[in-house]
Amino acid sequence: MPSETIGVIADRYATALFELADSSGSLDQVAGDLKTLQAMLRESADLRRVVDSPVLSREQQGAAIAAVAKAAGFSELTSKFLGLAAKNRRLFTLPGVIASYLGRLAARRGEKSATVASAVSLTPAQQDALTTALKAAFGGNVAVEVKVDPSLLGGLVVQVGSRMVDSSLKTKLQHLKLAMKGVG
Repeated sequence: MPSETIGVIADRYATALFELADSSGSLDQVAGDLKTLQAMLRESADLRRVVDSPVLSREQQGAAIAAVAKAAGFSELTSKFLGLAAKNRRLFTLPGVIASYLGRLAARRGEKSATVASAVSLTPAQQDALTTALKAAFGGNVAVEVKVDPSLLGGLVVQVGSRMVDSSLKTKLQHLKLAMKGVG
């Protein structure tokens, strides 16, 4: 399925979930569930296989995601939503749904959302310093999501909205490699 189509489906699901959470006064609770799920997807190759697998039946995906939701202590709304996504064979859209939902919530609050990729895990003090620097640079509230990407080798890649700053060692080495090809 083309990525634009997946994005449209994910956005529709996120809109529906956001409206349900808003009407039931559980925007923050659902956001917390989705952030937990996002971390679980990032850390578990097995969970990613369950979510992405076209081989598993609706029932198998539904049972697996229900077990995950129960073990994680997700709210009833989040659990029902995940069950519906499994029933409709749309679990593969979850990363997009999560991003869209959290983006809507940030927009509602007047927050900018930043994604930071680093080669190694940042300490709490480093995360606080980074959040403070981003707030100063972009003004107001900035919701920061930190990911670990060992392929960066070192440095950071920071994205706020459509702006990106890439100070990773990987990119610097790629630029040097291109420059060296031009010499000689």
